[in-house]
Amino acid sequence: MLEIKNLKKSYDGVTILHDINLSIEDGEIVSILGPSGCGKTTLLNLILGLTDADEGEIIFQGQNVLDIPMEARGFNIVFQDYALFPNLNVYKNITYGLKNKPDISTQQEVEDMIDLLGLREHLDKKIEQLSGGQKQRVALARTMVMKPKILLLDEPLSALDGVIKESIKDKIKQIAREFKLTTIIVTHDPEEALTLSDKVLIVNNGTISQFGKPDEIIQTPDNDFVKEFILNQLVIKRNNIFTLFSQEAQPQMAM
Repeated sequence: MLEIKNLKKSYDGVTILHDINLSIEDGEIVSILGPSGCGKTTLLNLILGLTDADEGEIIFQGQNVLDIPMEARGFNIVFQDYALFPNLNVYKNITYGLKNKPDISTQQEVEDMIDLLGLREHLDKKIEQLSGGQKQRVALARTMVMKPKILLLDEPLSALDGVIKESIKDKIKQIAREFKLTTIIVTHDPEEALTLSDKVLIVNNGTISQFGKPDEIIQTPDNDFVKEFILNQLVIKRNNIFTLFSQEAQPQMAM
């Protein structure tokens, strides 16, 4: 379990996150959702260890990890721009981290991950030869062969659309389920959060507006911000969302 207690962060006297408290169960997919500048990326960076907290605790498996260096936490991130090495082919990108930690994954485990993500036919290609969806799968494979304790994804679908976007969503779900991997995703897209996640954390002005299952958020928003943010963002996508939740959700959506 990952627990966050009384977490606070400010920059130059400006509060970015205030009194963040939540618990994430092992194997859950949780999306951090909110408008630009709400603090969601800062929260991801605090969990990863890229940023130091002012106050609070981040407890993983009973241990406060705030004082543990990022590289020792065992959490791995897939960045929005994939951060792949253009001078290396796909296979060398996937196995790059294993050069320093060769015992983390066996050769068979690497091969299995390549097949799971459908990358076998692309292994000799350079990164510039790949589509956006293929690059995302390479970035996922490179992260997964390092066997992260928690998988962090920063806007993983923002550059994708249509069938490719749905395919990557399915792969993320499959990986989380198969490896019982706690997965935390930052996104600005409510449809993405509501259809991909077990739970959604909605952040506004550095505080938690609501944390719950997608159907709970749609049916019983905790406050006007949640209701208006979800409704406004989904107004052009409502037909897609309506089919994913019970009929009881529809009166709430029409408010």
